[in-house]
Amino acid sequence: MNTADLSQYGLLEVTGSDARFFLHAQLTNDIEGLTPDRARQAGWCSAKGRLLASFLVVPHQSGYLLQLARDLVPAIVKRLSMFILRSRVKIADVSDAWAQYGLWGDGSEAALVSLGIAPPAEDLQLARHEGLLAMRAAAQRYLLLAPAAERGRVAQMLGTGDASQWTLEEIRAGRPLVTQATQDQFVPQMVNFERIGAVDFQKGCYPGQEIVARAQYRGQVKRRMVRVRTPVPLRPGQDLYSDDLPGHASGTVVNAAGNEALAVLQIATLESGSTVRVEAGGAALEVLPLPYPA
Repeated sequence: MNTADLSQYGLLEVTGSDARFFLHAQLTNDIEGLTPDRARQAGWCSAKGRLLASFLVVPHQSGYLLQLARDLVPAIVKRLSMFILRSRVKIADVSDAWAQYGLWGDGSEAALVSLGIAPPAEDLQLARHEGLLAMRAAAQRYLLLAPAAERGRVAQMLGTGDASQWTLEEIRAGRPLVTQATQDQFVPQMVNFERIGAVDFQKGCYPGQEIVARAQYRGQVKRRMVRVRTPVPLRPGQDLYSDDLPGHASGTVVNAAGNEALAVLQIATLESGSTVRVEAGGAALEVLPLPYPA
């Protein structure tokens, strides 16, 4: 079994009698229909339809926990709070109140059982036990949230490893994480949000909804996210170059770990089979398959 302390993620807590309605009106996915035993992926967009944050939305007690890139937490708390107005909603940074762990591989289910948690059987399904909360991310892969007071006990039972390996698993699953380096750059379809169930085109208005819908139904998306193998380390927000557009950046790294990355590239470049490089004239990248239809 592999485990990692996921300090790259932060958590927001959204509570209050209007929390469900508020999040439903702000995020790209349906929150009103979200049941207590399920998590849901979603994004929050600017008025221009660009992603300001990517969230994992987890129902919790009388509200919701929103997992996001930790480097975005202060700015998102401030900006999202501006939309509360007269709603009965409170948004708080609870990143330090929870320990977040990734578990994957053989023995991950047994590890949850040792903590008293019945492993969820379906992706995005939740299970709880005495303050602990687990979500199945994929087969033999789980996210575990534990109150900070339980950090020592849980870490002792599970051990901790390299968090970049969890990021690599997310890359292979084709799930993007918007960070400070990529904030406000992509409409949801550019990072395959509709393919991973993170946008609902039937739910009604939210910031940027008209632009997101237009991109979907008028076929105006000219860039798509792919998985690549890289011979050199990459970083989020880094420009990429292709031979069919000499001298001009034609792509952007979304997330990277080890020798793999998620990157948004020009669809024309992908269709032509043109070589994509780390820099103009530099090392070539290999495009790899994703686990969902292109």
